Amino acid sequence: MDQISTFAASPYAVRDLQLFRDADDPAVARALAPCAVVRVAAGQRVEDGLRARLYIVLSGSLEVAPDAHSGDDSGVTRVMPGESVGEQAVLDDAVNLAAMTALEDCELLVIEPELVWQLIDRSNVLARNLLRLLSFRVRAANAQLRRRQKLGEFYRQLSLNDGLTGLYNRAWLGEMLPKLAMRARQDGSPLSIVMIDLDHFKRFNDTHGHIAGDAALSAAAGVIRDSLRPSDFAVRYGGEELMAVLPDTPLSLAEMVAGRLAERLRTALVFPDMRLPLPHITGSFGVASLAAGGDEHALMAAADAALYRAKQAGRDRVSV
Repeated sequence: MDQISTFAASPYAVRDLQLFRDADDPAVARALAPCAVVRVAAGQRVEDGLRARLYIVLSGSLEVAPDAHSGDDSGVTRVMPGESVGEQAVLDDAVNLAAMTALEDCELLVIEPELVWQLIDRSNVLARNLLRLLSFRVRAANAQLRRRQKLGEFYRQLSLNDGLTGLYNRAWLGEMLPKLAMRARQDGSPLSIVMIDLDHFKRFNDTHGHIAGDAALSAAAGVIRDSLRPSDFAVRYGGEELMAVLPDTPLSLAEMVAGRLAERLRTALVFPDMRLPLPHITGSFGVASLAAGGDEHALMAAADAALYRAKQAGRDRVSV
């Protein structure tokens, strides 16, 4: 980065600089006249000796990477002719740690921080332009933050859903079931769950293949999901184990829901191609409700015990 001129000797005018747009005071031009104009070759870093300086691009363009210590990972910014960089460092009286690299041969106007403050005191136009610029950057940063939050929520939701069936997964259950149990205790409302284990699923896979096994899981998941109320939750607990979480549902009603699920599961279509023999899938169902003073662990244990009784009794049935 070599000084090639001063602003007074350069072909550029104050009106070319966005921060000084509409600044008609001749004193502003006189104050800027001795400021250095430097040249930065394409690909070269702007070395500022870790000082707070204001840089205005007169020609070419700069790539500005965020300060690595700021925690900002929003990417790089391209600074075009007339635009500036370093305002925040000057206002904060802080070292400018942003990495600035010339994308092409550049000419930069360099303004020292003391002069920036003098010009702010002297020119209301500069103060307004600076506030407008900073306001724009705050809005842009907020928009970026909102997009990042939405993207983060999107990926969080993805992490809580099972990729094969689209149902909620075990991570979702571990996060939400304690909350649902706490709410039920606080409100004095019932909470029930139905544990479902697809019968002889290993035999199904061995007979029809794992692709058909995936189709059967998806079919069973569709039965569970489509048979529940909007306020209920369908979960793939793991492997061939599924679950229905039923808020505001007493044990007697949960048992009826399980019976309906069992009936619909027996007629679920696995192979859409009817030229193939149609295998049927059945399930064993264990139903339990949150006991007074109980928690989600006790609820799960009760449903698991009921599921075991359904299996012991011959499978393809509901047990409480």
